[in-house]
Amino acid sequence: MSPSSSSPPTMAEERELRSELQASVTFPPIKAAKRVVLVRHGQSTWNEEGRIQGSSNFSVLTKKGEAQAETSRQMLIDDSFDVCFSSPLIRSKRTAEIIWGTREYEILTDSDLREIDLYSFQGLLKHEGKAKFGPAYQQWQVDAANFNIDGHYPVRELWGRARNCWDKILAHESKSVLVVAHNAVNQALVATAIGLGTEYFRILLQSNCGVSVLDFVPCPEGGSPYICLNRLNQTPGSPVASGAGRKTSKRIILVCQGSTQDTEATAAGLGDQPMNMLGVIQAQKTAELLLDLKVSAIVSSPKNACAETANIISQVQEAADCLGADCVPRYVEMKRIPDLDDTTELLSLRPGWSNGLEDGVTSTLQEQSGQAWRSLLAELSDESEEEKVIVAVAHPIAHIALIGHCLKVTKEWLGSFHLDAGSISVIDFPDGPTGRGVIRCINYTAHLGRWSIPITRSTVDDDSF
Repeated sequence: MSPSSSSPPTMAEERELRSELQASVTFPPIKAAKRVVLVRHGQSTWNEEGRIQGSSNFSVLTKKGEAQAETSRQMLIDDSFDVCFSSPLIRSKRTAEIIWGTREYEILTDSDLREIDLYSFQGLLKHEGKAKFGPAYQQWQVDAANFNIDGHYPVRELWGRARNCWDKILAHESKSVLVVAHNAVNQALVATAIGLGTEYFRILLQSNCGVSVLDFVPCPEGGSPYICLNRLNQTPGSPVASGAGRKTSKRIILVCQGSTQDTEATAAGLGDQPMNMLGVIQAQKTAELLLDLKVSAIVSSPKNACAETANIISQVQEAADCLGADCVPRYVEMKRIPDLDDTTELLSLRPGWSNGLEDGVTSTLQEQSGQAWRSLLAELSDESEEEKVIVAVAHPIAHIALIGHCLKVTKEWLGSFHLDAGSISVIDFPDGPTGRGVIRCINYTAHLGRWSIPITRSTVDDDSF
């Protein structure tokens, strides 16, 4: 059967997609906390050629791909993993072998971790797919969730496979798990873990050797564990450099304020605390990372730590010519938005943290952050500059709420995300501010150097979560 364009989904099919999203939230109970680290394989020969790989097994890692895998190995070399699951495809298995190194246990391959099955598309250069299959290829690009080829719905099948993978991964007697697989399947693993359906395909970016981290914590009442996306797509290279994903001229970068002098006092609402020395270093490291971009505007919460972080970024941007990053001085517009304040007064962001908040508190946070999100999109819509980069500086909880608005999820999803002080998250708008935001990374901290947050941590007891 030749590829064909499917008709728009019926109401019944839409209900089925919504029920798929809901069903994906339920997982079997677990006895102990588990951290799962997902890694996409390094660059392959077919990545380099621009060829559609799917689940074919003809490409191998390039020299660049081997180097990316080695960088990931160094990044994870001190981490204690109990087990490694890998796709059986050569490019993924070789990446897993490099990262796993001389660790004692054998790598477990699982065919459900193979890349998305793309049937007749596999092996074609992208321009060949467009020329040969026309409307079907167009639908693959713009409506992948409903894309049909050779009688199959590849993205829907992939989401089902990802769900099966989680059953096996969570059933394994381990607390720290490494999974090495592919772009699309890793997207599906992240999405199904936090309850997002097939319409989120290509929204949660996965770069070559990008690392994503999920925490699973037992629910005290039994039943499905709390699940939190601790990190998305931490890459060997800079998250603001061009790379995987569609090109964009519109971008929002969420910068979490630096650490404060008295975190407990701030969380308890006992004062608007300034940054401590670690917070200043975090802000300086972030400013250095963002020097590679020409920032159009910096929008911040009026709180002390946020304003200080924003000022440091602004000062470094405006000194770009002196620092050798630009040939002329830059001017950065600064704005304060009260709607970027965090009103929850939470001390820590444990998985499921939002479940302990009163409904009125989360409703206020959702409403206030919605106003802030609309303000950011309005800033991005200004056509005075062809390329527009907006930096927003706020408390981690305020930014988690903004990520929720980008993904168009309800307040019940707030506890599904985690951000650390000094981290950055990047949202691209390849179709402009009125289009869907594509999340390039969440909770990236590698730019902090020796102060970066480790990819994994001890899971000897559940309190570590």
